[in-house]
Amino acid sequence: MKRKISYVLLILMVLGVVGCGRKEEQVNARKMLITIGDTVLTATLENNEAVDALTKLLEDGDLTIHFSQYGGVEQVGSIGSSLPTNDVQTATSPGDIMLYTGDQMVLFYGNHSWEYTRLGKIDHVSVSDLENILGNGDITATFSFAE
Repeated sequence: MKRKISYVLLILMVLGVVGCGRKEEQVNARKMLITIGDTVLTATLENNEAVDALTKLLEDGDLTIHFSQYGGVEQVGSIGSSLPTNDVQTATSPGDIMLYTGDQMVLFYGNHSWEYTRLGKIDHVSVSDLENILGNGDITATFSFAE
């Protein structure tokens, strides 16, 4: 009986430590603002070398990118410099923010599959809202740090 109680306590302690780590990761998640016209979106950034390089660009000030609508599912725009890549075959979904060929940012409002480096995900926006924001022609977006 004592052995069972010890095992149960050990499992609870391990689960508690694992759970705390996840909460800490969520609290420390990097956020970015995306301003398109009068709409301000928030995105959670990934933890990778490409995002580290993008973060350094944003430390110098806001980054404005002109995007072109492509394929009825995405907006593609030149970042103006190359970021490190770690491309993998990826099935994208609405809200995904990807790096293509190291110097193109892609904002998805539909589904697609290709080799990308994941940069982040737009937070708390419905698919229909993303289609309205991103799916009606070319856009200009300004990226900045969330405070």
